[in-house]
Amino acid sequence: MLNHRLLLRLRSVTTHSFTAPLHRTMSTTATTSPPLISPSTTRIGWIGTGVMGRSMCAHLLAAGYTVSVFNRTLSKAQPLLSLGATLSSSPAALASDSDIVFSIVGFPSDVASVTSAALSTLRPGSVLVDMTTSDPSLAASIAAKAAEKGCFSVDAPVSGGDKGAREGKLAIFAGGEEAVVERLKPVLELMGRVFYMGGPGKGQYAKLANQVTIASTMVGMVEGMTFARKAGLDVAAFIEAIATGGAGSKSIDLYGGRILRRDWEPGFYVDHFVKDLGICLKECQEMGLSLPGLALAQQLYLSLKAHGEGRLGTQALVLAIERLNNIELGSTPTKSE
Repeated sequence: MLNHRLLLRLRSVTTHSFTAPLHRTMSTTATTSPPLISPSTTRIGWIGTGVMGRSMCAHLLAAGYTVSVFNRTLSKAQPLLSLGATLSSSPAALASDSDIVFSIVGFPSDVASVTSAALSTLRPGSVLVDMTTSDPSLAASIAAKAAEKGCFSVDAPVSGGDKGAREGKLAIFAGGEEAVVERLKPVLELMGRVFYMGGPGKGQYAKLANQVTIASTMVGMVEGMTFARKAGLDVAAFIEAIATGGAGSKSIDLYGGRILRRDWEPGFYVDHFVKDLGICLKECQEMGLSLPGLALAQQLYLSLKAHGEGRLGTQALVLAIERLNNIELGSTPTKSE
């Protein structure tokens, strides 16, 4: 029975529009093609206008889409209002007049809250796209609830940090019905490159695996910089040298210079990374999987929170290593220091 229902839903994706209001587009039938997603036919709602969401949403506005936004802190939405977005009073109000609703918020509890509110008013055929890094099981639950309402849901967390968001060069890990993801590409590709990972929740699993990889990369980077400093090297020259070799990475490109400048401005908050790594560890426990590098990184980042540094960027990991060694990556010492 379940497979039969899924087949019917997959077929419906190619025969129905994403909830185009009747006053704007004609309803479609099984013998007609749905309207393309475009600025002239598609209304977008955006929930969450923080460090990442603000830049991502700006690309949709620049492409000419009509966008309504909601954020709990009004000042964070103001830059988008200046670009032409309209302000909604709540997630429910926003969803009631949107064909596609995007959300990128902080924690799984936030995801559950805003998606529940959005689904309460979302019209049949509409699409909910959550781009928060969250629990895979929650993503699957949201997809099931959306299906009960005749709607669609895609989990599409992203990687690339604030720079990738500003430049529209994010990696987007999409989970859900493949035909729905394909239909969404005109808007998703304004923000980055789309990678289809599988059914509901698979986008979240891909993002968690991404975070596992980044966690150990960040530890290796700050430890290497600390070693270079203690050895008496010019750390800036060291970073430039390894960036072109086998140790080169996006993390070095994004954060090496910021660390040397003592720039802790968040492209991604420590608080949110601790949340992500906690979800990874929970999933590992359920899988019976041992990842000691992940556990170490989570403990180091947790120590930053203990020092009141949760609102700094993830590059602040170097502070934990500096405290362990009573050293600061400032002036270059001699090897005998």
